[in-house]
Formats: sequence, structure tokens, C-alpha cells
Amino acid sequence: MLPRRTADELDAMRDAGRVVAQTLQVVRAAAVPGVKLRELDDLAQTAIREAGATSSFLGYKPAWAPTAYNGALCLSPNEVVVHGRPSGQRLKEGDLLSVDCGAIVDGWHGDAAITVRVGAGSEDDARLVTATEEALAAGIAAAVPGATLQDVAQAVDAVARRYGYAHLPDHGGHGIGRSMHEPPFVPNRPQTGLDRVRLHAGSTLAIEPMLLAGGERYRHKKDGWAVVTADGRRAAHVEHTVAVTDEGPVVLTAL
Repeated sequence: MLPRRTADELDAMRDAGRVVAQTLQVVRAAAVPGVKLRELDDLAQTAIREAGATSSFLGYKPAWAPTAYNGALCLSPNEVVVHGRPSGQRLKEGDLLSVDCGAIVDGWHGDAAITVRVGAGSEDDARLVTATEEALAAGIAAAVPGATLQDVAQAVDAVARRYGYAHLPDHGGHGIGRSMHEPPFVPNRPQTGLDRVRLHAGSTLAIEPMLLAGGERYRHKKDGWAVVTADGRRAAHVEHTVAVTDEGPVVLTAL
């Protein structure tokens, strides 16, 4: 059973979500050729701190991770799908960069991601980003009282199939609230049993499509964090924290 957040709790999550949205706005503007990934993370850490929040990511160490996370952002360029770590790598003209950010305000989390074309970019990249953003919008639109997680997954998957893109398998969204990652797992394509998980007013989910221009096979980098496409093709990742309400879905990580 998904927790039912109260109006006050949703307001608190909205505060955290607003910090995330503002931080992503700062990073988007700074993601230009020549900038180092570490410099983008420094900007994010400053933005989160100055907003009176703390990072959900910095120091985070789930059971599967070999080390604690070293930044406030996941910065995943080109063939890196998710969980790319801040480093001295410089962005180049034409790169495609996914940026994932989480923040905590008064114990409540917000989590969102964007994918940015660095410089002019290519039409292929533009199409991939458009498809991923449309898949997110479709998943959000399906998050209404009485719907199931299967409805959300089918909505996301329908957009991916229409564009001809693959999903990152066994990765997806999640519940969110007092912890950044809470049950349930929110897949991006239909799975057995999802129709038994029903949404209700007060449910909060992080919905996050990850679409791949090539095949769905992937590997991890040696750091144990970054997920990379096996064929070297590019990927896009977008995410919002969403509240299910009687008036319809409310995006908590929008400005």
C-alpha cells in the first residue's frame, strides 16, 4: 500500500522539489563546451546549500554500491545512461548530458533529471530527448487516483515504442518521501503484478524514463556506479517527482 501524504507533507516535498528545479536550471545554463563535470557539481552543491537544503546524493551508499557517492549530481554524458559521477571530464560541442539531482528540505526529498544537448547537438539527439520527455509526460498523465503502476508503465512504454527506442532494462522510477528511494519500483514498461499496485490521492512517485538509441544491453564502469550502453549508442534520462491528487497529477519538481 502506497503511503498517503498529507497536504502539509506534499507542501514540504514541493519545497524540496523547488530546490531541485532551481539547481537543474543553474546547471543547464552552465553545461557548455569546455566546462568540467566537477565544476557543474560544485555549482549544484552551492545552489542546494544556499537554498537551505541538503543533497540527497552526496554521501549516499546503497547496498549495491562499492563506495559512497561523491557528488550532488549524477552527470551522465553520451553513452552513460545514469549514475555517472562528477569528474574532470570536460564537455564538448555536441555532447548529450543527463543531469540527475536530489535535495532534502525538512527531511523530505525531491528528485528530478534533465537531458541537455551541449551546444548545437544533432537532430538524432534532439529526437531522443524529445521522445524521453514525451514518455515522462505520458507517465505523469497516467498517475491519477485509481490507476495502477501498470497504467504508468504502459504509458511510458507506448511512447518509447512509437519512436523505436529501447528502455534501460531493470531500471526505473521509485516511491519517494522521507527517503529518496522508497517502494514501489516504478518500471518503464509493463510487468506482471504492476496492476496490483493502485495509486490514490497522496501517492508520491519519481517517474523516470531512460531511453536508448541502440540496444538495451548495458554494463557498469569500473567505479561500480555509471551505467553505460553496451553498444556505445547514446541515451537520455528525464525524471520528475509527482504527487497523485484528486485534481490530477502535480509535478513537485517544477519551478
